[in-house]
Amino acid sequence: MPSSLLIVESPSKAKTLKKYLGPDFEVLASYGHVRDLVPKNGAVDPEKGFAMKYQLIPKNAKHVDAIAKAVDEAENIYLATDPDREGEAISWHLVQILEGKKLLKGKRAQRVVFHEITKNAVLDAIAHPRQIAQDMVDAQQARRALDYLVGFNLSPLLWKKIRRGLSAGRVQSPALRLICERENEIRAFTQQEYWSIHLDSHKGRTRFTARLTTLAGRKLEQFDLPTEAEQAAVLARLANAPAVVGTIEKKKKTRSPAAPFTTSTLQQEAVRKLGMTTDRTMRTAQQLYEGVDIGQGTVGLITYMRTDSVALANEAVGEIRNYIGQKFDADFLPKNPVAFKNKSKNAQEAHEAIRPTSILRTPESVKPFLTAEQFKLYDMIWKRTLACQMAPAKFDTTSVDITVGEGVFRATGQVLVFAGFLAVYEEDVDDAEDEDNAKLPALEEGESLPVDKLYGEQHFTQPPPRFSEASLVKALEEYGIGRPSTYASIISTLKDREYVTLDKKRFVPTDTGEIVNKFLTEHFAQYVDYNFTAKLENQLDEIASGERQWVPVMDTFWKGFKKQVTEKEGISRAEVTTESLDEACPKCGKPLSIKFGKRGRFIACTGYPDCDYTRNIGETAEQAAEEAEAPTVIEGRVCPDCGGELHIKKGRYGKFIGCANYPKCKHIEPLEKPKDTGVVCPECKTGHLIERKSRYGKLFYSCNTYPKCKYATWNPPIAEPCPKCGWPILTLKTTKRRGTEKVCPQKECGYSEVIAPPGTELPATDA
Repeated sequence: MPSSLLIVESPSKAKTLKKYLGPDFEVLASYGHVRDLVPKNGAVDPEKGFAMKYQLIPKNAKHVDAIAKAVDEAENIYLATDPDREGEAISWHLVQILEGKKLLKGKRAQRVVFHEITKNAVLDAIAHPRQIAQDMVDAQQARRALDYLVGFNLSPLLWKKIRRGLSAGRVQSPALRLICERENEIRAFTQQEYWSIHLDSHKGRTRFTARLTTLAGRKLEQFDLPTEAEQAAVLARLANAPAVVGTIEKKKKTRSPAAPFTTSTLQQEAVRKLGMTTDRTMRTAQQLYEGVDIGQGTVGLITYMRTDSVALANEAVGEIRNYIGQKFDADFLPKNPVAFKNKSKNAQEAHEAIRPTSILRTPESVKPFLTAEQFKLYDMIWKRTLACQMAPAKFDTTSVDITVGEGVFRATGQVLVFAGFLAVYEEDVDDAEDEDNAKLPALEEGESLPVDKLYGEQHFTQPPPRFSEASLVKALEEYGIGRPSTYASIISTLKDREYVTLDKKRFVPTDTGEIVNKFLTEHFAQYVDYNFTAKLENQLDEIASGERQWVPVMDTFWKGFKKQVTEKEGISRAEVTTESLDEACPKCGKPLSIKFGKRGRFIACTGYPDCDYTRNIGETAEQAAEEAEAPTVIEGRVCPDCGGELHIKKGRYGKFIGCANYPKCKHIEPLEKPKDTGVVCPECKTGHLIERKSRYGKLFYSCNTYPKCKYATWNPPIAEPCPKCGWPILTLKTTKRRGTEKVCPQKECGYSEVIAPPGTELPATDA
């Protein structure tokens, strides 16, 4: 019988560790958190020092029972939950449960921590156990209590003032504010026209372009040529003048590699380079951390993926430098190891950066054992880690001023002369501007050049871009909202609550999201303030490091927050959801207003119920009247529910067929009959998958027997079984990077096969 018990969070991690530890150890998993707050009011009691009432999580009760039985039989107990605050709290909860059951009987439950799942790291951790870090537990409890108090007090207020089912969160709400404020900036943006003037020239076979930077001795600013007429006047002044080379400036330029991945930068780069969501990135990274069987046993491929640190262990740096020395020319290896400093103002640097557990495990060597997503993520982590210890890239840059009459044009060029780390990896950025990497010919001062073309280009200023997942994560980190380990759940919550939608992979707030944000920013401004949120995160960090006590932090927060919640109880729903319009109702003459209903915002008469005039947002009174006066009748059909006429109507999400007797009869159906793909539903095996549109216009494919069968998939289905897992269908997915792929819709499978290069149209999905 094993004499020692090791408790971890994940069953897959348990399997890996069992192989390292041998027959003297029993390894069991808690399957994540074992206890949580009782899901009702009073679970956190501010009157009793914020005492917290916990209960076992029902689905994990059987795992706790198995742990309790093993504890009773074991001599040594080790708690090896994840090396962060959440993991520390899980270990603490387990000890509380075991002590409550009187199972420890004088035995010590010791805490062990390792940041990579390799045999040496695990054995070293067990050889050096410690006590549970109570300060870290207090910080986690404070965070949980804060989130509970905000949720259980603000969410019911949203139900009363806006709509049932809504929620507000301590970090979710400031994140929503970021998205809504960006949308308001875009709406308020006024486009401005401006012109630039260019010179096309050549020497030998090399053609190049220069831009006018100075006119009559004065430097040109962006809006100095606001109209076509003004740029035409400048072109006339420069016409027929010779072009002469003036100042030539040559410089050497270097670019250093990016730091190894933190949780935040890994999420950003996976969104940009791989098209993975933050949530998918973290789940895939968890799989790589917990271990994969690579033919010689299961091994953790990367270090712990929840970290703010950009530091690497000395042993890892030594291994990476040896690898570079063996695989690359001497110029690629710097004389000294490269060190990085963290730019994040709230960085928690207890761990290493995210890196491969061994740089010798190349992506190609482990590819046969990984799913497509696991390989893509591991490949990116491996390359970034290798590149961070390589020499900088070197460029030759040249700037040339060319005089044409009163004007001075500037041409710039950049040539890569030594790839350095770029031979392995280059970091992506959001909304990047193109660098001028043109190659210029060899020129000499005073040399005459031909004027091939003088011309103006029209430009318009652009509004700030909406947030992508990557740029939102970056903004959350910069403002100190939440922690990198929570970014994926923040984004998932905003989408799940339908506060935001994704349009071309950019976040757009919904009507619901904007109403919620308006209410919170007007009535709870302090609690969605970016500085306040960041300050609270700093205080949680100070609790974790033992610099603060958690109860005084909670007390200060609660006194102000509770007072404000009580004060806002008296606000009417109309104050929150109604916005006045300076327009009279065309039906009765009373003022119109913007109201908020089940399907979002709409324009309605303030005289309701005496006047029932309504129209859609963005629709003029004339357009609404035209449609109301002449409804299109569906000939040859009657309503299947009441026998009335069927009309083509226009709603918030486009045109549809509805009964003329509405609201007495509420029969509706889509205007276009859903397209049948001919693919048999893989779940019920009786219906067919048909093409439908979501409420936000996105296509998806679902079983035509709905609601009896609720199977659905986003990508077009094809009637081919998955060669890896046998699932009855595959789906087609097209991306800019990989082209069109056949993929398995089963998330845990990960099968994919490229069938057409990038730029190829998505094939037809008819069976």
